[in-house]
This record gives sequence, C-alpha cells and structure tokens, in this order.
Amino acid sequence: MSSFPRADSPLDPSDLRARITGAIVLPGDGDWDGARSAWNLAVDQHPAMVALPESAADVAAVVSHAVEAGLRVAMQGTGHGAGARGGRLPGTILVKTERMRGIEIDAAARAARVEAGVLSAEVAAAAGEHGLAMLAGSSPDVGVVGYTLGGGLSWLGRRYGLAASSVLAVEIVTADGRIRRIDAENDADLFWAVRGGGGSFGAVTAIELALFPVAEAYAGMMLWPIERAGEVLHAWREWTATMPDDMTTVGRLLQLPPILAIPEPLRGRAFVAIEAYYLGDEAEGAALVAPIRALGPEIDTVATIPAPALQRVHMDPEQPVPGRGDGMLLDDLPPSGIDALVAAAGPGSGSPLVSLEVRQLGGALGRPAAGGGALSHVDAEFAVYAVGLAMTPEMGAAAGAHLAELREALAPWLADTTYLNFAEGDVPGERLFGPYAHHRLRAVKAAYDLTDVFRSNHPVIPARSV
Repeated sequence: MSSFPRADSPLDPSDLRARITGAIVLPGDGDWDGARSAWNLAVDQHPAMVALPESAADVAAVVSHAVEAGLRVAMQGTGHGAGARGGRLPGTILVKTERMRGIEIDAAARAARVEAGVLSAEVAAAAGEHGLAMLAGSSPDVGVVGYTLGGGLSWLGRRYGLAASSVLAVEIVTADGRIRRIDAENDADLFWAVRGGGGSFGAVTAIELALFPVAEAYAGMMLWPIERAGEVLHAWREWTATMPDDMTTVGRLLQLPPILAIPEPLRGRAFVAIEAYYLGDEAEGAALVAPIRALGPEIDTVATIPAPALQRVHMDPEQPVPGRGDGMLLDDLPPSGIDALVAAAGPGSGSPLVSLEVRQLGGALGRPAAGGGALSHVDAEFAVYAVGLAMTPEMGAAAGAHLAELREALAPWLADTTYLNFAEGDVPGERLFGPYAHHRLRAVKAAYDLTDVFRSNHPVIPARSV
C-alpha cells in the first residue's frame, strides 16, 4: 500500500504556481474557506491545498507535482457527492475543476465534448438549441463529469440507458502525468473502468458524450397532501407495472421547509408526489397519466415542456445547502413495502427527511449496454434516495438516524448492490460494483495507479495493495 502522505513532504506550491495558469489556494489564504467548500455545506473538507486549474495541462502539472511531493489528488467538479468522503483529505491536493467550462456541440454527429467543470444545465441548454439532449439527471447544477463517471440515472434512461454508456471518449490525466484520450480502441480497460467505476483511476478533464433526439417531453409533478401518502403510493406502484420504456416515474414524499427558495404554494407544506417523464406526444402521455390524474391532485404541472426544462421538474436545490442523505436499490417494492415506507417516513412518523424519492428503473437501465463500462446497467427495479437538512450537527444526526430506520424498514427488498451516485456513506466495493466488476476495477487501478495517487469519493484499492 502507498504511504501517502509522506510526512517529510514540504508544502511549497511555488513551483506548481509557476507551471499552471490556474490558481493555488493554501490554508490561511483569504479565500481558503470558499475554495475548499463542497456543494454539500455539511461536508467540512480539509485538504493540504486547493488547485483551480484552467486546462488539462494545468491538471497534468498538478498531478505531477503531487507525485513528486508525496501528496495525493482528489478531483471535484461541484462536490455533490463529497459526503461519502466526509471531508477527510489529509496530504491531498483538492482539484476543483470549476474553471474548466468548455462545451462543444457537434449537432451532425449528435455528440458533445464537455470539460470537467461544466454543469448539467449548461449542456442541456447548448444541446437543446439543436433539438438534442444528453442523458442528464435531476439536478441542473451537478457536474456532468462526476455524474457520468458514477453511472448517471437520467429521466431518459429507461429509453436510452445509463449516461455512462453514452460516453464516446474520455480525456484523462493518469498518475504518470500523461494526458490521454481513451476510448474503446485506446486504453480500453481504463475506458471501461471510468464508465461507472468513479474517479479512482485518473483525473478526468473532459468527456465526449452521445446526444439524443429529444427536443421536448410530456413531464411534470402531481402533488397531494401527505395524509394521502398510502393511497397515492399504492396506486403509483401498481401503475408503474404498465409503463412503457418511454415513461419514467417517481413516487415521492416531500416535507418542504418554509424558506423563500421554495415556491409559495409549496412552502412549509408536506406532500406525496408523483413525477412523470414521457418521451412522446401529449395525447399519448395524457392517456398514460390519466389513472394517476384521476386521484385528483391538488397541484398538477404535467405538460409538454422543452427538454432542457426536465432537470427542474424534480425541484433539486440549485445552490449549495447542508444535507445528510443516502440511497439504496430495491429488487421489488410490493404493497407491504409501500406500507413500510409510509410508516417509516409518512404522516405521523416524525421523519425529518425533506425528500424521500423512489425512482422507477427497468427498461434500458436494466439491460446490459453493448460495449458498456463498469456499470452498464442497474440490476434492480427501484432506486431510493432520501435526504434531510443538516443546518446544525443535531439536524444532521437526526437525519442520519432516520435514514438508518428507513433502510431497516426496506431491508426485505434491498438489492445486492447499491448505486454509486446515491451512496453517501462508506460502502464496500463489492456492494457498489458487484464482485466481478470490483475485481476487474482493482486490476485496472493497479495497472494505472498502483501507488494510489487518486482518491475518489468511493475508492477502488489497487489489487496488489492488500
């Protein structure tokens, strides 16, 4: 095993500052707290220094400096998944890619090249100008690269699969300081690993993605008072069994805080919600949604909307907030599972969770993608993610305790694996990737980063290091 960090390594960035066009921030600098912060403000990150590169060449210089100085490297676009690492970054250069914002759209080839700091909403807007869409997730301000390296669950996924399977090529800096463009023919094993295996294998500086001919969708949210949670979620679960691959649905419990960022009709209230995302025309979508609409929602926003607007249906916050969340995969969710979920987090439960969502999987998400990467499909029927606010340590602890109660309530239906992008705790590699993929990922890690320079939110340990 590598001995990072080396105790006698001097923290002298003067040489590195001379080699890059970006910035280096050290503890004690005036902008230190802002530079080291993650999107999740409850995560208190303490690296040795922060690098703010502006190019792949900058990143290569940072990696080379880290190796020479006996330091490690942690890449971060926005820091949405930083909770899994818990802020523990001793002897590590935190590389924040927020200045690397280049986007190139090739409309004829239906492809995009996206640098490591680009946000999902930025690609959605650029691709949308050509009637195209990437396989984006629910959050407009999540980093495209980190989201995709972890798999990428999209509202278009039941039709087109995981975002990781849409990757055409990757620009990556490996531990030897080389900038490589990898694809199915070049460094194919590394290309396999980064598509769903996370950030353990190198510093990804750009990705090339396939785009899809989706200009608009019939999508939105329907909400009822949370007291109807059992009735609505039972109806939703039965309804999901009849949905074509062009439809993705979500069943959800919401307890919205009384803050100005929440729209006035929702502010400070609790709801059961159903979300629908249909890749077809309005008449067909309305017919599919009719059984749920017949339950008489208090609020109904389902309508035809442009594809870039899909990321805002889910109402994920678009600015950093402190939170405590976690996710799990379910093999099934029968009526008894719905009852257990409502008892654990519904009306009268005392749950402090702001949001508990159950996303329908299946379709192309459940089928191995041809030529796919380390995560080519999700072998589960539903994905669960729940989160509570953590404005204080006590609030964070309460949310964490309730997340544990929720996991226990749903234990009979838990899948053998979990989903990397929803996992915000220390999860064994075999549960993240499955035994075969985890074994292969460790071999790839050993081939490209034997001394474990790169530390990710969910680390893969080199095969020869144990």
